[in-house]
Amino acid sequence: MRRFRHVATTTFSSLRVRNYRLFVAGQIVSVTGTWMQSIAQAWLVVRYLAPRGQAGLDVGITTALQFLPMLVLGAWGGLVVDRVDKQRLLFATQASAGILALVLGLLVSAGRGPAGAAHLWEVYLLALLLGVVNAFDNPARQSFVVEMVGKDDLANAVSLNSIVMNGARVVGPALSGLLIATVGLAVCFEANAASYLAVIVALALMRRADLLRTERLARAKGQLREGLAYAWRTPRLREPLLLVFVVGLLTYNFNVILPLFARLTFHGGAGTFSALTSFMAGGAVVGGLVVANRGSPNLHRLTLIGMVFGVLIATVALSPTLPVALAFIVPMGALSIAFIATANSTIQMRVDATMRGRVMALYAIGFLGTAPVGAPLVGWISQVSSPRVALLVGASSTVVASAVIRLRHRNEHRRSAAEAAVGAAEAPTAGEVQPGSELGLA
Repeated sequence: MRRFRHVATTTFSSLRVRNYRLFVAGQIVSVTGTWMQSIAQAWLVVRYLAPRGQAGLDVGITTALQFLPMLVLGAWGGLVVDRVDKQRLLFATQASAGILALVLGLLVSAGRGPAGAAHLWEVYLLALLLGVVNAFDNPARQSFVVEMVGKDDLANAVSLNSIVMNGARVVGPALSGLLIATVGLAVCFEANAASYLAVIVALALMRRADLLRTERLARAKGQLREGLAYAWRTPRLREPLLLVFVVGLLTYNFNVILPLFARLTFHGGAGTFSALTSFMAGGAVVGGLVVANRGSPNLHRLTLIGMVFGVLIATVALSPTLPVALAFIVPMGALSIAFIATANSTIQMRVDATMRGRVMALYAIGFLGTAPVGAPLVGWISQVSSPRVALLVGASSTVVASAVIRLRHRNEHRRSAAEAAVGAAEAPTAGEVQPGSELGLA
């Protein structure tokens, strides 16, 4: 019993902080709404708006437009985060995202038919505008976590936030599937619009005096280049960021692949899509709990997780039936969130506070901003070959990139250890007289 209490205390240690508890409560509601919209938007395009034979490409384009601003504006968004009050910036971004969700809901609810008055170009435009909001919102949220909990509980808070994100992936798709089948698509978008109020209320209730604010960056020339150079010349940041870029580009496009996997591979409908997403998210919750109870994250652990993650993706891709795919997508989901949480914590624990916004913007660009290239590519591969092949491309990329960085890191570690050993051997031992010391030259 004592051990169980110790594990529970360790796993949820960051929830002792009142401001973070409020943040998590708001995120539970908001991210559930976000996943409801994500499922509904993908199904709106795949089922009702895409011309016949172009579903894969069109859902890929929708995803690409949503993340294109992260690729183009993400680094600048990180610089803005370093310069301004993060809490106030989050008020603005959350309100803006809620308005965009409401507009899409009103379009779908207007007119007749399941898609209402919505057109594909309108979905494209709203996805693009949401991407602009996220280019500022994502690095602000990532950087705000450390201001709520401090460095000691940072890794735990990142893992718990990942649990919230993926717990919502269980509830959100299930709710969206139910609502799409019974009420229609529009309710999913409108519910998401309302869910942003939970985050806004949580931010308003926080005690500003309890926040561990970092010093704001004074405006000056060259700060964007300075942030990029800092991330590149710092191996402990460069290597996990490079791995995140590879995985984000070729692997983590599940919002594109899974609806195609459900429809084209297993010939299912919204229920099949929802089941795949929910099972993956259920595994992700377990993975997040395991990571939350672990010690300090590091590159060694990250690359090991990456290799196992890639193998499990390949297993899901080669599954002969839907039940087999559902069985293997659970541990795949666990490793997916373990990879994200470990990469995030590894970077955040090692970044200078004055560079946090810019470096976390690079993390967001690697994880999300690569979608404008990766999402259409994955959609195109799924269309011209199959979703299985698209999954296998991501699986092999993840395994190879993780193995290469792991080997490189190991070689650098051995080289540093050898250089340290040589230096120690060459250093004079206690009592040893250095040449020339008798003459006062040493």
